[in-house]
Amino acid sequence: MKILLVEDQAMAAEYVAKGLREQGMVVDVAANGPDGLHYLLTADYDLAILDVMLPGLNGWDILETARKAGRQTTVMFLTARDDVEDRVRGLELGADDYLVKPFSFSELLARIRVIQRRQAEPQAPEKTVLHVADLELDLLKHQVHRQGKRLDLTPKEFTLLSLLMRRSGEVLSRIVIAEQVWDMHFDSGTNVVDVAIRRLRTKVDDPFDVKLLHTIRGAGYVMELRE
Repeated sequence: MKILLVEDQAMAAEYVAKGLREQGMVVDVAANGPDGLHYLLTADYDLAILDVMLPGLNGWDILETARKAGRQTTVMFLTARDDVEDRVRGLELGADDYLVKPFSFSELLARIRVIQRRQAEPQAPEKTVLHVADLELDLLKHQVHRQGKRLDLTPKEFTLLSLLMRRSGEVLSRIVIAEQVWDMHFDSGTNVVDVAIRRLRTKVDDPFDVKLLHTIRGAGYVMELRE
């Protein structure tokens, strides 16, 4: 397993890298954000372990930049930032795991083993046609139908609907929707998400008896069929 470790504390980096190498893993170490991003963008890794507070570029920005560049490397945050908001932010940016310092090496290793097993499992091909009840979205043809009737959506509405349908049954916050659809950090003073949901609802829900797009007060929105 090839791992990138981005950690500016020399002793911590040496401790983790030494332990992983003793387990037969190949480890590259970067001591600052820009170097870590360079490694992540130019080499292939099975796992990147990122601190958050780094010189030059923080871990959030490293991950966000890498994802925008199309890098799907598995990422774990290893950081002293233990607030719930920080953990949520890391996971919503696309991290696969989040471990808070101080940590035990055995726990870190156990989590890496879980990632190894998950990567070894055969991946099912991604669905190109999504369904929620009688609503159908074809990702390849870029078409949406409900009850056999084609719905005319704008590109942003299509992207928004595909996100909601991919994660059907999951409540998505306005922050997640804003970042995934508009690539923007959510500003509580803007209602762009609510307006877009309202417009989407007029096309996929209002003309039909059964409603699929639901508002969860104080939490966000969910696409699902309710009995």
